[in-house]
Parts: sequence; structure tokens; C-alpha cells
Amino acid sequence: MHRRSFLERLGVGAAALSGLGLAGTRRSSADAPASASTPSRPARVRTATKFHMLESEAPVRERFRTLRDAGFEGVEFRSPNDYDTAAIVEARDATGLEVIGVVAGWKNFGSTDEAELKRSHEELRTALQDAADYGASLVLLVPETVDAEMPYDQAYDRSIREIKKALPRAEALGVRIGIENVWNNFLLSPREFASYVDAFESEWLGAYFDIGNVAKHGWPEQWIRILGDRILRLDAKGFSVDIMNERGPGAGFEADIGAGTIDWAAVRAALDDIGYQGWAVAEESGGDAARLQTVAEQMTRVLPTA
Repeated sequence: MHRRSFLERLGVGAAALSGLGLAGTRRSSADAPASASTPSRPARVRTATKFHMLESEAPVRERFRTLRDAGFEGVEFRSPNDYDTAAIVEARDATGLEVIGVVAGWKNFGSTDEAELKRSHEELRTALQDAADYGASLVLLVPETVDAEMPYDQAYDRSIREIKKALPRAEALGVRIGIENVWNNFLLSPREFASYVDAFESEWLGAYFDIGNVAKHGWPEQWIRILGDRILRLDAKGFSVDIMNERGPGAGFEADIGAGTIDWAAVRAALDDIGYQGWAVAEESGGDAARLQTVAEQMTRVLPTA
């Protein structure tokens, strides 16, 4: 999910706002090893970005060309958005920049409020259809937020039951659902995240693993090895525990990809260990074409892109 929306959900102030891989046969989470077995081939990551990271008022095709020339191979859109579907498809075909996913974002699938559930289902259906219309393969979904009013067990059990209802539609459209780990007080360990994904018993749902989002309280490389082939896609952003400790949690995301306290060499080794083949999507502070080129270069330096 977009860093600005992400931090706004946390109540972070303005100063802090600045895969294509398919899941294999699911293992029982109880049997999930702490480290993956040797893969048949090393990891290969393709780089993408969120469309809104490019701050521009240019036509869609021109923005596609700018992102392609910056070094990206793919792009993700928010859903809903104000762009014409035909313009997106035309820009995709004209530039060769692939539309790989749609961000549905935060929903309330654990709620007992029928209006909230209806809204969440409708918005997920829209995102799935948008993805299919764009030729994208995945929808990013945050299923629920745990807080004083939303009990953890209710969020866990009800969200599984409700999201399962969307899987036939996802399969019919050929679009997978990727559950993202965010700061929503939910799925707080890699083994629990694995168990949650396994509970769906479906190849049409997996993990959309955000590397930076676990750096506050964990080590991304450990999560990658435990989640293994459940990972459908990666979000890439930097994080600094030192900046967090100095100025607050959200400020930690001001670190660039490759900087901060994430051990990117360890992340790369973990991706090799699971043989990850798929997309990594930049989720950094945006800007002009030069800024996006910098982000693409950062990703190429730290991830196995060749």
C-alpha cells in the first residue's frame, strides 16, 4: 500500500510522509520449515513501482514511458482510480511497461457490520475487475485492522471466512489476491502469516510481503524463508530503526532502499534460498523522473534483478 496512505492510517504527521511468482503446493503451516530447501534456480526479481509515485500531470502514456525509461518493467495502480481503462491499456501496449497489479488496500473483512462487509466486498470485486481489465495478475489486500474495538480472533476468523467468498471470482478472472503485512496489529509473526495464508487452501491467495514493514520489529530475511513459496509479490522500501528511535515510528521509512537498518544482502540471500521468481514493487516517497530513476537504481543494486 502507498506510503502516504499507510502513514496516514497510523496518524503520522506530514513531516514523516516524504509477483508474478506463483505459489506452489501449500505446506501445512505446522510443517513449515524455518528455512527453505535449496531451490532449483536462484532468485530473479523484476522491478516495478506504484503509478502514483511519479508526480506528474502528463497523459497516462507519457507517464508510462517515463517510468519505463527510469528503469522499471512494471507498474501497479490503486483501485478505484480516476484513469480511463482504455488509456491504461493503450499506454501499456504502446510502451511495453506491464500493468502487474492493483492496490485494493485496507478493508474490514472482520467486521460484523453488514454495511462495512458489503463495502469491503464491493471494493474488492472492483479491484479484481480492474486488475483483469488492465491485464494484471494480482490485487493487494489488507484484510482488517485490530484495535480496541476489533478483537484479534474475530479479525482472523471472520476475514478468512469472508475473503474465501471472493476466491471463485478471483479464479474466474485469473487474478490472485495478495495479503499484505502492514502496521495493523495483525499477522504479527511469519509463522502466523503462513498459517493465515494456508487456511484459505487456495492457489488464488498468497502473501504480498512488504520487506520494510517488518523491519521495526523483525528481520525480513527470516520472514521470507518461513513464508517461502506463499510469497506472490514483494513491496520494497527502506527502514531505519535509528531514525525511528529518534523521531518516531513512521519516520523510519525515510530511509532509502539499500540504506537504513535492513540487511539487504541477507534479504537477497533469503530470496535465493526460496528461489523467488517475481516482482518487487517500489513503495518509496515519489517525485519526478529523476527521483524514480534513483529508486529503480537502488532496487537494482540490492535485489537479484539479473
